[in-house]
Amino acid sequence: MKPCLLIPVYNHERAIVPLLAQLQAFGLPCILVDDGSSPACRQVLNDCAARHGSWVSLLQRPANGGKGAAVVDGFRWAIGQGYSHALQIDADGQHRVDDIPKFLQLGRQNPEKMILGAPQYQADAPKSRVHGRKITNFWVAVNTLSRAIGDGMCGFRLYPLAAVAQLLAGSRLAPGMAFDIDIAVRLYWQGLDAVNQLTPVRYPLDGVSHFDLWRDNVKISATHARLFCGMLPRIPRLLARHWR
Repeated sequence: MKPCLLIPVYNHERAIVPLLAQLQAFGLPCILVDDGSSPACRQVLNDCAARHGSWVSLLQRPANGGKGAAVVDGFRWAIGQGYSHALQIDADGQHRVDDIPKFLQLGRQNPEKMILGAPQYQADAPKSRVHGRKITNFWVAVNTLSRAIGDGMCGFRLYPLAAVAQLLAGSRLAPGMAFDIDIAVRLYWQGLDAVNQLTPVRYPLDGVSHFDLWRDNVKISATHARLFCGMLPRIPRLLARHWR
């Protein structure tokens, strides 16, 4: 197992510095993907890459393409560098980094499975996000005909990159906030099982959220609809898998 950290960043210049300070103790190589951030954030990321050059690599996208587009660029780079697993974590400081060893241990025990964060919400979680998550998880269960995926949207995950490379060769994933849903369902369709790890979530460390309530919910709904259409011809195989 040769894991790396993968962090998509878009205008989180206040949160990324303390996050990297926390992550350094784990001794993992880290890939930062700058998704077309502002000049101020880009300068902070350049400074971070220069200061932590022994373990931090910086990829810079020329324009903002969305979380999914940034993560896919990071995946491709990590695959090219020979990493076996990528531990995705959000840049805003909402995830508890002390849980990283739990994800890695589960990855060693289940090297061909996706290890998915299952969020434990705190009092600061917006009610709209909590209730929206319940709707998303209902549709994820429908589109996989299972409850294997505990949470479809948590951005704290460990992916086996061989399976990701296979998926990327034949699928175009949602580029924005619907990415986490899209890739989890499609990897499940591909045959991967999931291990769900409970982890606390807080909102967010620097007060910056790029989730647009209306625009992103429309895109997430469209992704659920596409996945539902893709699920229909897979029903026999999914049911047979469930019965086994």
